[in-house]
Amino acid sequence: MDTIKKINDDLAIAGQVAPEELKLLAQQGYKSVLNLRSPDEQGFEDGEQLYTQLLGLHYANLPTKITEINPQLAIKVLQKIAEMPKPTLIHCDSAVRAIAMVLMYIATKQGVSLEAAFKQAENFGLLDDVMSVKS
Repeated sequence: MDTIKKINDDLAIAGQVAPEELKLLAQQGYKSVLNLRSPDEQGFEDGEQLYTQLLGLHYANLPTKITEINPQLAIKVLQKIAEMPKPTLIHCDSAVRAIAMVLMYIATKQGVSLEAAFKQAENFGLLDDVMSVKS
């Protein structure tokens, strides 16, 4: 599971995950998967939701298009991360969107405002990285 990176006891990130990796996640005690990919993205796994649920994991798909990442969308993603059973895997195609959202989530949990967390992600170049992935 080299593609999956544990951030803390509650969260991990990854690019697109394979069914074998989802099975390992379930065996390791993960409770949910949040997919940030849009169904119209190349490589989107149509069967991921069903397979994940068959493994007993909670699943959500919150499409987060690269060109639409803004504070309002970040609020939706952060709320979804907060409500999902932990530990949770957050993934997209290359893990860049996932890490940007997870870092903003962690910052807000530590008392940083969303605006400051969003600015911090921009300062670290994470949002630039997100924008350059599909450019």
